[in-house]
Amino acid sequence: MDTLLKLENIIPQNETVRFSQPINWKINSSQHWAIIGPNGSGKSLLIDILFGKYALKEGKIIYKEKKTCLSNYIKVVAFRNIYSFTKTQDSYYQQRWNIGLNDDTPKVKDILFKNADLKWIKYLIETFRIEDLIEKNIDLLSSGELRKFLIIQTLSTQPRILILDNPFIGLDIQARQVLEEVFQNLKNLKNVQIVLLISDLYDISPIITHILPIKNKEILDSLSINDFLTDKKLQNTLFTISLNDKKFLPNFENQNNQNNYKNALLLNHINIRYGNRTILKDLSWKVVKGEKWLLSGPNGSGKSTLLSVIAADNPQAYANDIILFDKKRGTGESIWDIKKHIGYVSPEMHLYYKKNISCLEVISSGFFDTIGLYRKCNNEQKKISIQWMEALHIEKLKNVSFLTVSTGEQRLVLLARVFVKNPSLVILDEPLHGLDMGNKSHVLRIIEEFCDSHKSLIYVTHQKNEIPTSINHELILTKHSN
Repeated sequence: MDTLLKLENIIPQNETVRFSQPINWKINSSQHWAIIGPNGSGKSLLIDILFGKYALKEGKIIYKEKKTCLSNYIKVVAFRNIYSFTKTQDSYYQQRWNIGLNDDTPKVKDILFKNADLKWIKYLIETFRIEDLIEKNIDLLSSGELRKFLIIQTLSTQPRILILDNPFIGLDIQARQVLEEVFQNLKNLKNVQIVLLISDLYDISPIITHILPIKNKEILDSLSINDFLTDKKLQNTLFTISLNDKKFLPNFENQNNQNNYKNALLLNHINIRYGNRTILKDLSWKVVKGEKWLLSGPNGSGKSTLLSVIAADNPQAYANDIILFDKKRGTGESIWDIKKHIGYVSPEMHLYYKKNISCLEVISSGFFDTIGLYRKCNNEQKKISIQWMEALHIEKLKNVSFLTVSTGEQRLVLLARVFVKNPSLVILDEPLHGLDMGNKSHVLRIIEEFCDSHKSLIYVTHQKNEIPTSINHELILTKHSN
């Protein structure tokens, strides 16, 4: 059995990114690994060290094909670079919804077929079943569609080792099944080893043969998949389910209350189009005060677009008949008046915080609905922000840069940003995206407690076990043929 990659006694120069012990790990041919651990445990950090983001004080990285550089031998697909082909370089969140109309925006085919092995690319397109995406503009792909595209684009370079960071999050049931089939096909090809970075036992793929557990920047003993699945003590060690009580939530009863309305939302025959492509067609929807809705539908059905319309991020919102809190859109209110009583988080929001600001500042920006903190919080607002950090168990990140924490920790920070202003309408698009098992349980309890009888909730997820018990209505979107 050949050793394809070996990390031998690795110690980074930077003390802040060191693990508790020197890093030792190796991947042999025919092995497929899952690196598993809670949010902030060091999974992504391990990969950053592997790719030379941090200089080494001791140790060495050995891989089989010396004639090939490490960055070609190993490829990573991570959530943080899923929008690398879209125009997210500016920190203005609404920009995504202004794009898609530019003639110079590349299509999927423009990137996939460029300098590629056409036979291999066609095989991947057929395997992933994305024939319907080929003619789409990159910036109009949904989160799930972008994930599939990025995996294919990475596989087009034919790496020997493919590392995927939380590959299943954001995928609908069908897309998840397709990805599992792709893993099986890659496994059968015997020329690529798969490594998954995951935070949930549910995401362990059937192809996985070995597990590398990590917690608190400590690499525990690796073991076979069978030994791991039967070791309940180890699983409980990795994922501690935290109990939550309402007394731990900040006191927000008299803060920013908006109770004098009948309907939180009223949409009348909404239509959204980009060029010749119809995203939403003749959609009407009413959300009565206090109702809890599940918004569902396959990847690409328009869920994120619909939410952008409601939250006033999409410029096409003003060409449609929309009533929020019994007030008709476009009758004199500013965008900030609209957002004042709406708390909104989506998978894309991670990508718009590119400045080196602290997690506390990101949370505090929720008071002003800005991407970044441009106004100074008063003492009460700062106190509330810290209380929400404590409620979500992330107070240790208060002064840490948002850019340096894990994707799961970023999600907790952005959730705290939603809650700080005590919104009357809470819109949560994949709120448990990237969270470990313990944090998922904890955040679900907080959502249930926060969204009391007076608050309205719109909730998006593809996982049935992530739906709050308070959900009592469902709107199902379907993809339009164009």
